[in-house]
Amino acid sequence: MNPVRDKTLEMSAGSSASRVSNGMKKVYFIGIGGIGMSALAQYFKNLGDLVSGSDRASSQVTELLEKKEIEVTIGQNADNVPEYADMVVYSDAVPEDNPERARVKELGIPQFSYFEMLGEVSKNKKTIAVAGTHGKTTTTGMLAKILQDAGASPTAIVGSLVKDFGSNYLHGDSEMFVVEACEYKDHLLELSPEVLVLTNVEWDHTDYFLSLGALQETFRKAIERVPNNGAIITDPANKNIASLLAGARASVIDYTKEQAYKLSMPGEFNQNNARAAAAAARILVPGISEKTITDSLASFHGTWRRFEYKGKSINGADVYDDYAHHPTAVRATLKALRAQTKGKVFVAFHPHLYSRTKDLLDEFAVAFSDADKVLIAPIFAAREVDDGSISSDILAERIRATGTDARAATFEEIEQLFLSEPTAHDAVMTMGAGDIYKVADVLIIKK
Repeated sequence: MNPVRDKTLEMSAGSSASRVSNGMKKVYFIGIGGIGMSALAQYFKNLGDLVSGSDRASSQVTELLEKKEIEVTIGQNADNVPEYADMVVYSDAVPEDNPERARVKELGIPQFSYFEMLGEVSKNKKTIAVAGTHGKTTTTGMLAKILQDAGASPTAIVGSLVKDFGSNYLHGDSEMFVVEACEYKDHLLELSPEVLVLTNVEWDHTDYFLSLGALQETFRKAIERVPNNGAIITDPANKNIASLLAGARASVIDYTKEQAYKLSMPGEFNQNNARAAAAAARILVPGISEKTITDSLASFHGTWRRFEYKGKSINGADVYDDYAHHPTAVRATLKALRAQTKGKVFVAFHPHLYSRTKDLLDEFAVAFSDADKVLIAPIFAAREVDDGSISSDILAERIRATGTDARAATFEEIEQLFLSEPTAHDAVMTMGAGDIYKVADVLIIKK
């Protein structure tokens, strides 16, 4: 018998929050390179636990973990699992039949999904959840920075690498726990926030939420879970949010009443992110000075893959990369890019999921109007199987019908065209939640 594992199994009937704070534990992460998983791994590392994990491929994130002395194995097989692990955390992208998860089950090691564990470790903390269809990553990063600059010492888990922290994780000494919360598969409901920041609501994750109403129901439940002494930071006039607030017990704070802020990042959407972060900071740090908020936002350098400036191409074009994968985000990002570009705007878009591309096809068709040329990469399948009903060719055809030059292309074709055609004063934007960012890395002149 394994006494360490037996003790963990005994404690698994109780709170994982107590389990993760009573002495050093050996914690193994399956899919440790995921943006949320890697932040949670850093959290456990900071607790003094022995942390390791695996992922299918190396990345900027796995390299960051290795620099922080977290052991990462590239490739996933049953032999990777430490036999004496106290618990295992797995990414929601890792299926149950994954060889490592199967081995964990065979060994009887307690295993938790990322959001299950996130919910557990945040239970005894002052949790601030940042949710919404758009802007939650930037808003989370902004809020964490304001709180840090105000001396509140928050812990934060962000859905991207924040340039100001050099990580997607910020370690703090207070009870404030700022976390980016995703609504997919109701993951948001694993959390019990005292403060909920809800940036906006639009239909997304169409493979899980079959309608806008279904998605709204998840947000309604989240709103109603915020306690009487808490706060909900949102836009109460938003047509997709207004009806969800009727059952709110907490105070509702309208972030749109905040002023415009000086930011290093363009776009009205980033102004709204800043307003939401500022409004939340006022609730969390009573008496915080306007100067602290203003200076913090002005010096915020942004996050990885959010309107990120990458550099110059060989012909002098400015190259940007962005995570936008929903039509509204695509449209808003390109509008901001057009406003600051003197020449032409070239876009390489990597559609994310067959379901999203198909269900929001009409919206995608008109989202690229600020671009001069659009190349559509093959759809990033992620967790889905191609049923033949949607393709990058179909999307390109629909975009062309609106008057915008668009065609389907491979990554190699995108690289060749964007290395030769865009010149000085032009802008190139790679967009999407897949790995289109790798194209941007090829295009820029390496220093």
